[in-house]
Amino acid sequence: MNILILGSGGREHALAWAVKQNPKTDRLIVAPGNAGIAALADCADIDILDGAAVVAFCAENAVDFVIIGPEAPLAAGVADATRAAGLLTFGPSAAAARLEASKAFTKELCDACGAPTAAYARFTDAAAARAYVQAQGAPIVVKADGLAAGKGVIVAMTVESALAAIDDMFGGEFGAAGAEVVIEEFMTGEEASFFVLTDGVNALPVGTAQDHKRVGAGDTGPNTGGMGAYSPAPVLTCSLQQQAMEQIVLPSIREMARRGTPYQGVLYAGLMIENGQCRLVEYNARFGDPETQVLMMRLGAQALDLLLACAEGRLDTARVNWADDHAMTVVMAAQGYPGPYAKGSVIGGLDGLPETSSQMVFHAGTAARDGQIVANGGRVLNATARGATLAEAQARAYALVDAIDWPQGFCRRDIGWRAL
Repeated sequence: MNILILGSGGREHALAWAVKQNPKTDRLIVAPGNAGIAALADCADIDILDGAAVVAFCAENAVDFVIIGPEAPLAAGVADATRAAGLLTFGPSAAAARLEASKAFTKELCDACGAPTAAYARFTDAAAARAYVQAQGAPIVVKADGLAAGKGVIVAMTVESALAAIDDMFGGEFGAAGAEVVIEEFMTGEEASFFVLTDGVNALPVGTAQDHKRVGAGDTGPNTGGMGAYSPAPVLTCSLQQQAMEQIVLPSIREMARRGTPYQGVLYAGLMIENGQCRLVEYNARFGDPETQVLMMRLGAQALDLLLACAEGRLDTARVNWADDHAMTVVMAAQGYPGPYAKGSVIGGLDGLPETSSQMVFHAGTAARDGQIVANGGRVLNATARGATLAEAQARAYALVDAIDWPQGFCRRDIGWRAL
């Protein structure tokens, strides 16, 4: 079959890498892709936020299956457009993608279905939000309601920083995403990511992971889009996964269906775990980045079979075949990230690196220029490896990092520290 993946990051490189291994794949196209993806798939220059353009491209290229990677095209209704054109599609409708596109919507849904989550209040007025924070005190969490590329959440340890976050959001720092603000109770515990495929009725857990959001060692410094991840997440035991399914995920899926907006795709639940109980931090309507890199490294070719079962509404017959192993990915980012950073620096040493089922460097923000690979984003490369133990996966991942010649890049040297 001919398959189109929408997106250009490390998540999409990992998805493409797994999909390409499946013999069902005849032609693989990624739009717009990046320099690493171009080595294993055709890259197409189309506007992935324009549903009509995506549909026209699919017709011209006899595409059979569309996999939507990032959240922006989902929120823009691209899945609605491709489904309306009769295309098999992996990814929720715009109405269902509100689970990520609006934090206030998700909070209301949790209230309706009884899913445990943090106490909250929502505001469209800065003065009222400021008064609420001053009454509640700190620590407290301030969130832009809409999509902000993973940067619209401020964990404020002081009242002053919370007030500054409110001013920034209502002042337009996150654009339309900050027109409404959700302020939440600060939850303590350990956070982990739980990934579940759902066809709107059936649900199938497909993996756990832990991400490292903060830029500095020991989880210090500002939040980023993610500096590394590993899978599985030891904190998410089998009993906790069952609890999350019964108390959070399945009630949410049923409530979405009850509202006439069934959810089809991957439901990524960020969970906070404390004292043997889990609460929902937030939902994402797509695979996480960089968690996808470790999930795909462990799933391999079967990933395509699972995505197809989801899109075709037959998850009740699907099974995940897990190897008893571990995977880790280390993000290499441009100096300055998550603040201002320069683009265009040359990255050397990539040609000689292994590209196997146990070691792979996924490209996130790269471009090809004059025969060289250059940095073209904040998070640029994902050095990813599997091992029989997490320590072995870590050693292999950092061996890849150390073989890359990129003085303008940096990484955290302690990915996996909690589990190890």
